[in-house]
Amino acid sequence: MVGDTLSSCLRTLRHDLPASLVVFLVAVPFSLGIAMASGAPLAAGLVAAVVGGVVAGSLGGSAVQVSGPAAGLSLVVVDLVQTHGWRATCMITLLAGVVQLVLGVFKAARAALAVSPAVVHGMLAGVGVILALAQLHVVLGGRPQRSALANLVELPGQIADLHGHKVAVGLLTIVVLAVWTRLPKPIRAVPAPLAALLAAAGVAWAFGWDVTRVDLSGGFSEWGFPVLPSADWHTIVGAVLLVAMLASVESLLCSVAADGMHTGRRSDLDQELTGQGVANMVSGALGGLPIAGGIVRTTANVRAGGRTRSSSILHGVWVLVFALGFGWAIRLIPLEALAALLVFTGVQMVSVARVRRVHGHREVPVYAVTLAAVILLGLAEGVLAGLALAALLALRRLTWVTVRKREEQDGRLYVTITGSLTFLGVPRLTHELRSIPVGAAVDLDLNIDFMDNGAFEAIHSWRLDHERMGGTVDIDELHDEWYALAASGGRTYTAKSQPKAPDRWWMPWAQRQPRPENRTIPDEGGSAPSECQLAAGAREFHRRTAPLVRPIFTELARKQQPTHLFITCADSRIVPSLITASGPGDLFTVRNIGNLVPRRGSEPHDDSVVAAIEYATQVLGVHTITVCGHSGCGAMAGVLSAGVQAGSLPGLRRWLRHGDHSLARFIETEGDRLHNGALDVLCRVNVQQQLENLRTYRKVDEQVRAGTLELVGLYFDIGSARVHMVPPLRSSLSVKL
Repeated sequence: MVGDTLSSCLRTLRHDLPASLVVFLVAVPFSLGIAMASGAPLAAGLVAAVVGGVVAGSLGGSAVQVSGPAAGLSLVVVDLVQTHGWRATCMITLLAGVVQLVLGVFKAARAALAVSPAVVHGMLAGVGVILALAQLHVVLGGRPQRSALANLVELPGQIADLHGHKVAVGLLTIVVLAVWTRLPKPIRAVPAPLAALLAAAGVAWAFGWDVTRVDLSGGFSEWGFPVLPSADWHTIVGAVLLVAMLASVESLLCSVAADGMHTGRRSDLDQELTGQGVANMVSGALGGLPIAGGIVRTTANVRAGGRTRSSSILHGVWVLVFALGFGWAIRLIPLEALAALLVFTGVQMVSVARVRRVHGHREVPVYAVTLAAVILLGLAEGVLAGLALAALLALRRLTWVTVRKREEQDGRLYVTITGSLTFLGVPRLTHELRSIPVGAAVDLDLNIDFMDNGAFEAIHSWRLDHERMGGTVDIDELHDEWYALAASGGRTYTAKSQPKAPDRWWMPWAQRQPRPENRTIPDEGGSAPSECQLAAGAREFHRRTAPLVRPIFTELARKQQPTHLFITCADSRIVPSLITASGPGDLFTVRNIGNLVPRRGSEPHDDSVVAAIEYATQVLGVHTITVCGHSGCGAMAGVLSAGVQAGSLPGLRRWLRHGDHSLARFIETEGDRLHNGALDVLCRVNVQQQLENLRTYRKVDEQVRAGTLELVGLYFDIGSARVHMVPPLRSSLSVKL
């Protein structure tokens, strides 16, 4: 047992160790850059990276997520540092961790995911724009301003007053980052941020350029315990909740995204939130930046082969070792190179792919408003503006009512109302209903998932008025009977329900609830042409059933993958999908008179059944072939009468010759039952014989022997509506399903 555990650990470590080194190489430059953008000591970024790796990695609920300082929080941190000072900002980070810990303990992680992704993506894009504009000034040799607008206004003057060496280092860094992904794969094994910083530092050192160097002096030695901000408690609580919310949402969304990158254990979001809370408490106490799950570090971890938390933990250890033992190497990095890295990162945060995704769900306004408000007003204000707009759009969608009207050739008017019917939709609903001509025959379909009293009163009063003026109204509800219950005085429920299938869809036309569109139209001779009934049935399918099954058929349109070949009789009383409770795409069906399978090489020659068998077994790869017979089969009556009952139907008499083996088998095995329900006994024996006939085809027999194909016999007793299993010929028993 111990040996197996040790072997498993070694196998896992074989993947996690190299992955941790890759993440470490990505994390160091990002941590330093985010610390610089946050206005915090550069050492604070390394502290957050260490704590995010070791603490969040050990206690979190995701197997592959890597936590550390987050670019999305840099705007909040820089404002807190400028307002309250660094040590007070650390206390806010610590208290935000307490809030996260409490939320995780009380299983509130899922609630954080209720934030619209369009708001989150818009916020990150806004942060990216602000980050890029601010750090672009550093790249150009100047200093960033306090707002994005100020940075934008000052940018032309900054460009006019270029600082040669500093600009060159920044541009070199950006060029390396841009072209690195296009280089050969062996070269790309080195992370792009590390390669860019090494190139910038190396060139600046080699040519003796005048650049600003990273300074870590006093970063670890001047630590002091965090202090409470000298502000009123409303301000402190607001800052704590803002940091806690943003860090939680970013971490949890990253966890969900990470689950889609690997096939291992799924994330425990409550545990992840708890781990993030403890990590922020430790980071704040040690003088580090706020911590959150980072999509860049996590993606690097997964792509490098990381499988467990060990990778995240080890990356934190490597950052600690590097900071303590190789801090001198960090001093070689130009600040302008770090700024260029952040400019590149900020531009990437404005993701075109994310805009396409939100556009597909018609949430671009939420994205755009959040982005603009973050840039113009601030992070908290931008998030609130985005959340407010998202809530308004969601309310609009929930209350939007669609009314479609269509007049058929028979003069009837078909009206379909779709949506959630509340009092907010009554004005539009009333306008559309009042536009219906007086005296019209109306079929009103309610494809709704909720109806309040205001909407019911609007529809009901219109119906009474319309019928009083000589019109007719037939109301049909595709979901729960909101209107019928309200009209009868019954209690309705606010919970939305799943769509139900059209009532009695499985009944024969003649026995269904008569509906106007199902009434046949007699021709001049007094008969009702069948195509009228079929056309009416197609219209009913389009109106009532198609909306329910369209998603299924949309998926099936690309390819069919049935698992069963179902051979049954052409008898109109046999409905394969009904008696097997199957749906579209399940059965590859063959129907003929008597559910017969011609034996290989038999006469008269017939390729239709053989072609279906070959296609099903050799192309579609079905797992089962089922032969289904039924009681009172007319084909078997013809076989039992030696073709006499086929009368003057030469084609039918020739086809029934394929049932001769069934008759011979019946006489051989059931001869003593010729006068005791002989027809139904022959129907069962015929199923058994057709299963034997299937074995005459070499490919079928080979697959059956190999265990990849199963032959099954079914018998449907029409009178009792019972399906029976028919055993192979070696047994004459049948088992009820």
